Formats: sequence, structure tokens, C-alpha cells
Amino acid sequence: MAHESRLTGELRALLQTQRVAALGTLCEDGAPLVSMVPFAIEPGSACLVIHVSGLAAHTRNLQASPAVSLLILRAEVQGEPVHALPRVTLQGRAAVLSRDSTAWHACRAAYLARFAEAEPMTQLGDFMFVALHVSAARQVAGFGAARSLDPNELAQVLRGAAKSGGSAVAD
Repeated sequence: MAHESRLTGELRALLQTQRVAALGTLCEDGAPLVSMVPFAIEPGSACLVIHVSGLAAHTRNLQASPAVSLLILRAEVQGEPVHALPRVTLQGRAAVLSRDSTAWHACRAAYLARFAEAEPMTQLGDFMFVALHVSAARQVAGFGAARSLDPNELAQVLRGAAKSGGSAVAD
């Protein structure tokens, strides 16, 4: 088994244990908008998956301008400094998936593996699956422990988090 750095292990654990992210999109006028979204990881394409309503402002925004950012962070713990909260900021592009495409089925399976209770919402006509193809990441694991990840390492971490985190079927 290959050696995994402490930071890589902490990032994988963060992605496995946190189920929501702050999604940043751009409004038509260029103003930023941040929304909360549940996410899963699809290991085959190493993308994050969200399931969103066409009525939501963030959905309209990412359809018009697919550049997105996500912030995933560990929940605050009483008595611990908030400035040291483990977190990762991801940057990438959103792609709305065509219903019943191969990618749609893979992303739906990954999402429902993590959020089984959302199954009835997948039948609603205004909801869609969106694949977030991340190309950059900045991890902060605490004071003095920060790094940027290259796309290859990021893909490996996402695949590993999906396989061992229960958010998708292992490949």
C-alpha cells in the first residue's frame, strides 16, 4: 500500500464526513452568490455531485456561468479555535447532466448512496443532477498546515473518499 501523507488523509476524512458545502456561483450581474448544497462524490469521474432545483438562483447561475467554487469545512467544536477549522476550497466547472445519460445514472447512484432519503426528489421534473468537475483545491488543515493540490492528486483523493466514505459504490 502506498504511503499517504497526513494532509491527504485529513482531506479524505473531511470529504467523507462532511455532507454539505457552500457553493459559490456568479449572478448575471457578476455579483457572487453562496448557497448550501448537499454533495456526493462520483468515483469514476472524480467529480462532486449536487442535485438542484431549476427554481433555485444558484442553478440558474451555474447554467449561465459554469465556473463554481465550493467550501467544505468541519463543523465548529465548542472550545476549539474556529480559525483552525479543517477546510478545503474547490474550484471547477459545473455541468448539468442529461437525464438518463450514463453520467446521470452514475451521479444519481453516488448521490443516492449518500442521501437515500432524496430518492423521491429525483423524480421531480424541475430537479437536475449537476457534476462539478474540480480542477483546483486549497486545503487548510489547521494553523500552518495549508497546501494547494494538483489536479491528479485531487482526483485520487476524491476517488478514495468516494470508495471508502460510503458516498458511492466502490469501483
